[in-house]
Amino acid sequence: MVALITEYPQFFTATNLEWKPLLGSDKYKKLVLDSLRFLVVNKRIKLFAFVIMSNHIHLIWQMQPLIHPKHVQRDFLKYTVQQIKHDLQRHDPELLKSFFVGAADRAYQFWERNPLSIELRNHAVYRQELDYVHLNPVRAGLCKYPEEYLYSSARFYETGIDDWGFLSHHLD
Repeated sequence: MVALITEYPQFFTATNLEWKPLLGSDKYKKLVLDSLRFLVVNKRIKLFAFVIMSNHIHLIWQMQPLIHPKHVQRDFLKYTVQQIKHDLQRHDPELLKSFFVGAADRAYQFWERNPLSIELRNHAVYRQELDYVHLNPVRAGLCKYPEEYLYSSARFYETGIDDWGFLSHHLD
């Protein structure tokens, strides 16, 4: 008998290098959303919650069976920054220069190393992180209510309407 690998949902945070507001542009937020959509459609993850801020992202996602979390995280972050880097090369080379690091393994760095990933093993912790994700734009002064912020899953939880077409409710 083959044992099934069960992954817990994870709270995941990635921050732009030195908290630079790389994701301030809506087109870059949309690139992040397109990457998340790809992961859902290709059955690598279930996405339960997200918020995309100008300099960081928070996700609650769950890897599908036999999908390694570190591989998904690496592929997701690498793909998004490759797309952003190509756009910066064409449209904003000065901003691109601010991400130049000249390291042995890379010329540019867009994400801080070692993003945070925490397994959410019970409902109380899951709920706490879900609230944290959705209240992020409120705490930043970008909106009064979480569901008002466009680049978040808060509206999905408030109204049940999935504007993005790729969110799932977490079932305990």
